[in-house]
Amino acid sequence: MLTRSFGRDPHQVSLLGFGAQRIVDEHDCTEEQAVAILRRAVELGVNYFDTAPSYSDGQSEQRVGLGLRGLRDRVWIATKTGHRTRDMALKDLEGSLKRLGTEYIDEWRIHNIMKPHDLEAVFAKGGALEALLEAREQGLVRKLSISGHTDPRLLAEAIRRFPFDSALVALSGLDHFIYSFAHEFVPLAVEKGVAVIGMKVMALGQLAPWTEQALRYTWSLPVSTAILGVSKMSELEADVAAANRFVPMTDIERVQFFQEIMPLVRPDVLRWKGREWMSGEWYQLPELSW
Repeated sequence: MLTRSFGRDPHQVSLLGFGAQRIVDEHDCTEEQAVAILRRAVELGVNYFDTAPSYSDGQSEQRVGLGLRGLRDRVWIATKTGHRTRDMALKDLEGSLKRLGTEYIDEWRIHNIMKPHDLEAVFAKGGALEALLEAREQGLVRKLSISGHTDPRLLAEAIRRFPFDSALVALSGLDHFIYSFAHEFVPLAVEKGVAVIGMKVMALGQLAPWTEQALRYTWSLPVSTAILGVSKMSELEADVAAANRFVPMTDIERVQFFQEIMPLVRPDVLRWKGREWMSGEWYQLPELSW
């Protein structure tokens, strides 16, 4: 498995990151299957695992903890808090540590910065950033992160205000064309040494007919890793195979890919860039005060 450095940190993470949102009952994945998939992922060279307490009310974290038991020194675990205040974020962390069965989190992430008030709340007195700093000082978390998939300007402002270690952002081929993190965030992140983690790579399955091109597009960007959701062993095996044969996309291949997928650049497809998740209307970029 190809690995890349984690931004400013020379630590190596696998090109393929494991998205654990779907190893849960609601995606028809049993606990036994989840544990087997997780352990097989490590065996195949995957060392980056992303989860969150909000994924199926903690079931994702619990299964990540079970599946990676005894393998803690071989893996990197990232989880999140969706809360904007210090106290609620720390409460999230307490629950995450218990469910994951670990004494520390490698990467703790502020989840889904979508609107200006989210960012302002995080940075305000008593905001979630205080929780991240306290948790790092106490040794409960190692790296501090932030995520967003809607407005790249907000994430760019976040890393200008504070030296986050990483950012999880939407980087599918379709995202290239509307509110593009590839254009408006990634160059600044690279300049500042912020590790970029790609998500929404398959655009909620809409890019399945172009799986190889979709993966190569995102992996060809200056990302440390890109997380792919998995709920079946066959999906894991296919993703690992794609990672193992990865070669960077050429300019000509990229243009050909874009020509084929352009009709899908619609708000009902890119739901994470909609006004609301199922609205079918584009998010309207707000005016910013900075």
